[in-house]
Amino acid sequence: MTQVNVTGIAAPKAAAPAAAPAAAPPPAAAAAPAAAPAAAAARPAAAKGAAPVITSKAASGPPLGALKLADPTKTISGTRTEHPVPMNKMRQRIAERLKDAQNTAAMLTTFNECDMSKLMAFRKANLQAFVKKYGVKLSFMSPFLKAAANALMDQPVVNGVIVGSDIIYRDYVDISIAVATPRGLVVPVLRNVDSMDYPRLELEMNALGNKARKGQLSPADMQGGTFTLSNGGVFGSLMSMPIINLPQSAILGMHAIIQRPVAVDGKVEIRPMMYLALTYDHRLIDGREAVLFLRKVKSGVEDPTSILAGI
Repeated sequence: MTQVNVTGIAAPKAAAPAAAPAAAPPPAAAAAPAAAPAAAAARPAAAKGAAPVITSKAASGPPLGALKLADPTKTISGTRTEHPVPMNKMRQRIAERLKDAQNTAAMLTTFNECDMSKLMAFRKANLQAFVKKYGVKLSFMSPFLKAAANALMDQPVVNGVIVGSDIIYRDYVDISIAVATPRGLVVPVLRNVDSMDYPRLELEMNALGNKARKGQLSPADMQGGTFTLSNGGVFGSLMSMPIINLPQSAILGMHAIIQRPVAVDGKVEIRPMMYLALTYDHRLIDGREAVLFLRKVKSGVEDPTSILAGI
């Protein structure tokens, strides 16, 4: 029966008396330590018919201990010899002059490239007529010589030289041509290239080349050049940085003609291209003059009718 108090609210039933606390359980025996985890957790078995899971493992070489190294105390069979060969006077002189150039000039090289398509077509169309008329072949050197001569007149500082505290400007162009011979590199000089036509250049080059190969060049043949032209392309050189031929202030390097993809009027075409390298003395020649010089050479070579004459 519910007891009602004066407020009319049912009073809660009295809570049952709390049970006596149970006795503490005896201490359990210490559990055995868990086994160390495996190197890789076991994967659940794949469901029947499921596609196999492919995993990758980083490649690693064999441990060092597994490598079989050669016995360092074992003597290598065979004969290995060395023998000194004295440098001839020409090689000694070449070495001295090249080192002098490095120690004297502030050398810097700038590059450009030219499309040889028109020049090659011009040479092919006129080769037989040229040989018949002048008795010498039509080469690529003469147009480069004429283009360089025109560029030297356009940028006279490249044709100049530092003497003491003065700059000497020349109103003539004498170009040294680097020629490889069995004895070493020689640089005979073509005089007054600016006033020579194409046939005359070919005849002069043939004469100097024959003298160089026979070892008959005189000191006068190799002195007085104002600029040097070197053609490493005949040996397959793709690009190089030629060294100035002191006391000159610049040298132009020609290179191999290579078929390469180039952009022409927004389209990619395969053209016969050649890299050009101008090494110059930065004490005298600024980058502006060097770049303008190369652009002048490029325009002359790419338009051979503007520089070739005498056919």
